[in-house]
Amino acid sequence: RKDLKGTMETLIEQKRQKLSTVEKLDEHMDFASQLIFAQNRGDLTAENVNQCVLEMMIAAPDTLSVTLFFMLILIAEHPTVEEEMMREIETVVGKQKLQS
Repeated sequence: RKDLKGTMETLIEQKRQKLSTVEKLDEHMDFASQLIFAQNRGDLTAENVNQCVLEMMIAAPDTLSVTLFFMLILIAEHPTVEEEMMREIETVVGKQKLQS
């Protein structure tokens, strides 16, 4: 448990440092970034951020829907990324019918 908590703290700190050095924040905004900024505003504690990131990483059955929700929001907010994804899908799948 201690090792996992320490690893999460390290990863969050690395993300925090990356955010402090980027020129354009909008290109680096993801769920972890939103959590870090919420902590900076005082909306969350460091422990809240750590717990959220940890849950996103290891509690897949419970958080998969949340992860997918935020992924879809980010795709919707970045139409050029959506277009790139669709091109890649078309390149890989071609004219084949999609299957689950």
